[in-house]
Amino acid sequence: MIAQVLWVALILLIASSILPGQYRRHRFLIGAAGWFFFAIHWAAQPMHYIEIGDYANVVLVLAVSLFCLLVCHAMIRSYRHYESAEKILLTLTTASALGGAFYYPFAEIEVLNTFLIAVVAEQVVYILQSIKIPADLIGWDQIGINGYKITIILACTAIESIAIFLGLIFCVRASVKRTAIAFAVSVPVIYILNLARNVFVVVAYGYQWFGENSFQIAHHVIAKIGSGIALFVIAYAVLLTLPELLDAIDRLFAILRVYVRGEEET
Repeated sequence: MIAQVLWVALILLIASSILPGQYRRHRFLIGAAGWFFFAIHWAAQPMHYIEIGDYANVVLVLAVSLFCLLVCHAMIRSYRHYESAEKILLTLTTASALGGAFYYPFAEIEVLNTFLIAVVAEQVVYILQSIKIPADLIGWDQIGINGYKITIILACTAIESIAIFLGLIFCVRASVKRTAIAFAVSVPVIYILNLARNVFVVVAYGYQWFGENSFQIAHHVIAKIGSGIALFVIAYAVLLTLPELLDAIDRLFAILRVYVRGEEET
C-alpha cells in the first residue's frame, strides 16, 4: 500500500513539473496532491525506525511529513490566488520529482535494488580486504567478519542523499560548468564517504569496539553524526557553487514561515 502511495506521489510531482505553460496554474494543484501523498508516505515510516531503534530517523521522517503538508498547503493557496503564486514552490516540486525519479526505481524495482546493494556490499568487502581486515561476502548482501554478520540494506548505499543532491543541483538554472562542479563535489564524495562509513560500522561491530552495543553506537550515533557533518560541509560547497540554490532555499523558508506563523506576507 505504501509503495503505491509513493508512486502516486512521484507521478503527480513529475506531472506538476512538466506540464506546459498554458497549464501553469494547474501545476500548483497537481503538485499539492503530490506533496500530500508524499506526506502520507513519510508519516507511515516511524514504525520501521522504532522497530530497529533508530529514533533520530523517527523524528526526521515526522518532520519531513510535516514539511510536505506545509508545502501542500502553500501550493493550494498559490492555486487559489494565482496572481500571487510563488514560483519557488514549482522549483521545489521539480527538485523532488528529479530526486524521486532517481531514487524510487532503486527502492521499488527489485532488480535495481538488489544490484545496488550487492555492488556496495562487494566494495565494502574489497576495501576491508585491501586494508588486511579479514571479511567475507556472505550471499549477496551480507558481510561476515570475526564471527559476526552484517546485512547491507538500501539505506547503506547513500542513495537517498545522492537523490536529494541531484534534485537540488538540477532544479535551478545555472551554467553547465557550475552544475558539473556542484555534481562533482557532492555525488561522488557522498558515495565514497558512505563506503568509509560502512567500513567503520562493519569493523566496529565485528570487533565489538563498544561492547555489546557496538552496532547501535557505531551506526546510530557515531556514523550518523559523522554523516550529518559531512552532508553539511558538502551542502555548503554546493551552495557556494550554486548561489541560485541558496536564494531559492531562502525564499522557500520565508514562505513557509508565513504559514507556520499564520501571518500574511508583506
